[in-house]
Amino acid sequence: MTIKQEAQVVLADPALLEKIDKLFACNVGEYINLPQLVVVGDQSSGKSSVLEGLTKLKFPRNSGLCTRFATQIIFRRDPNLKARIITGSIISAGHENGNANASWSRSEIESLNENEFEIMMAEVHVAMGLSASMEDELPTFSADVLRLKIIGPHEDHLSVIDVPGIFKTTTPGLTSKSDIALVRDMVLNYMRNPRSIMLAVVPANVDLATQEIIEISRELDPNGTRTLRILTKPDLVDKGTEDKIIELVEGKQESQELGWVVVRNLGQKDLQDSSKIRDVEEEIFRNSPPWNRISNDNYGIEALRTRLQALLASNVRREFPSVRSEVSKRLKECKRSLANLGEERESPEQQSKYLLEIVSKFQRITEDALHTNYGSQDAFDDEADLRLATLVANRNAQFPDDFSSRGHVYCFNSHGHDDDSENQSSTTATSACVGIDFHEVEEERENFVPNRKLNNCSDIEDILHDPVQIQNSLEKGILPWIEKLYQESRGFELGTFNSAILSTVLKKQSARWPILAEGYICDVISMVHIFTRKALNISCGDQRLSQNILSFLMEDLTEKYQQALSMTDFLLRIEREGTPMTLNHYLNSNLQKCRQERITTAARGVSVAAKSEDQPRNHYVRLSDLKQIYHMSNLQQTVQDIHDILKSYYKVARKRFTDNMCMQAADYHLVTGPAAPMKLFSPSWVYNLSHEQLEQIAGEEISVRRKRRQLQKQVKELETGRKILH
Repeated sequence: MTIKQEAQVVLADPALLEKIDKLFACNVGEYINLPQLVVVGDQSSGKSSVLEGLTKLKFPRNSGLCTRFATQIIFRRDPNLKARIITGSIISAGHENGNANASWSRSEIESLNENEFEIMMAEVHVAMGLSASMEDELPTFSADVLRLKIIGPHEDHLSVIDVPGIFKTTTPGLTSKSDIALVRDMVLNYMRNPRSIMLAVVPANVDLATQEIIEISRELDPNGTRTLRILTKPDLVDKGTEDKIIELVEGKQESQELGWVVVRNLGQKDLQDSSKIRDVEEEIFRNSPPWNRISNDNYGIEALRTRLQALLASNVRREFPSVRSEVSKRLKECKRSLANLGEERESPEQQSKYLLEIVSKFQRITEDALHTNYGSQDAFDDEADLRLATLVANRNAQFPDDFSSRGHVYCFNSHGHDDDSENQSSTTATSACVGIDFHEVEEERENFVPNRKLNNCSDIEDILHDPVQIQNSLEKGILPWIEKLYQESRGFELGTFNSAILSTVLKKQSARWPILAEGYICDVISMVHIFTRKALNISCGDQRLSQNILSFLMEDLTEKYQQALSMTDFLLRIEREGTPMTLNHYLNSNLQKCRQERITTAARGVSVAAKSEDQPRNHYVRLSDLKQIYHMSNLQQTVQDIHDILKSYYKVARKRFTDNMCMQAADYHLVTGPAAPMKLFSPSWVYNLSHEQLEQIAGEEISVRRKRRQLQKQVKELETGRKILH
């Protein structure tokens, strides 16, 4: 394809080039690699002179005003214009608040001579916050990009990016050693872009093998598919070395390599002579031997401009579909990351709304947990501690079993079959509670078992009772024990005993009730607290926020837990220290049953088996033998009566107490009651928070706010980019 044909192809694609330029303008190039032409070289390579030739602009010669940031120069043709118009703006990069320098711009500049250019550059330096000297402690270089758009009736469609020249020595009072690395990284960042075409500018009067920019380009682009080498200062080549330069430029290139272009710019003496015209001088030099041997495609600023137009157009056409796809993909990722941060919550209204949404999720989990609707959310499968109703129900089932088997100090005497398990002290109930770390109970009889089935929660352990080992009930000795207590407190009663002795014996026999009751209620408190903590974690989706809410709730939660503990103490005092009392007819039933069993057992000892073959199991007692059954002293009779009454009343009181503990202390105060701990976290709680408390609880961390602003900026710019591409 000839240069003329290439130019025609370029002019057929102005719309694509315009879209890429707009992507740069809305900062999309900050997030994805865009097709671009990048001019690179060191500070003495003649890079600025090449740009002057391409742009027809007089760049300032003051080294303090240029090449300290990247400059994007865009050419666009508009036949409707009568003269060239230049606009300038800054594309900010790396500012979390968006386009920090968007306020600076210059529009419809009809002429831009060297003096005007210097004034504009000085304004740009101020807008970018660059230093005038090292004493002001401002940065010397900026990652922001100056964007110059040149529109005219005869302009070619072209855009290039000029980056600061790399250097190895510092300029006193202006650059430092750290700036050397900074500029090198900036240049490499542009060169690494796989969609960029590198215009590597090198002077012809130096050893090309020692040029760092050539080494870097070969390393990043070993096949030379995106590197066009521009050779400057051919007029300064030592005599006798011209042929080597021409051979290098005109030599056979690999099919994919972009090759070389020689450009002759005005020298320092030429610049001082106003009669010297750059393009004329370049053509004169071109016609002098041996440079006249270089082909037209490889020499001169016009040939370079044509080559650049063709390269840019083909590069844009090739990369445009992937750019569009990548913009959409990156936008989707940014939106997902932004969604993961949750709704913005900087104002009290936003924070309150955010907390109310969490309250709704928390209440939904609580309702499902109490109604055993475990299939409604996957969280119940992932966290067994959320199955609160099941956990409490299983602990409730174990509680009366513990009381029945170990609640009494002495086992009661049993004269026959007893449907209760008070005499089976070695029987320890086991539980299939889901999610509870119950101590594994051996089938063998053990001397001690713990009253707690759960470990303490670290954040409420100061209000919970420590685990206590409970010894098995004593299997023998209850009658001597009762006799001793009776003799220590008897009065002048005749044929009976003082009713006060029953209260004394009951209190001592139930000495283990407080330990068992405290262990039970502490386990339920732990279950409720663990549930609250994990339900908050799931509802919030943010560990820090969940901890903030729990911290603010902790005082009220602790008060609720203390109320349950106080109710436990109250019920214990009523049962163990109050007047023994019941309206339950089972007391008399149990007492009669107990006495009948004792009489039956005694009678069985003197019974005679029936001799009838029809009724081999029947036994008979002679009337004369019945006198032996009741042969006991007054003391023995009194002790036996106390035992029977105590046994009958103890059973009624035990069942009443365990029911009251489950219904009042546990269920009402901790689980389903109107003032249960889980109901503290409610809409009314949120509405009562002050602005300061809302900020403390739901306010975002500085890092989150910074990330949110960055993502919002990216989403906004990428959405703009997507609209441009469609």
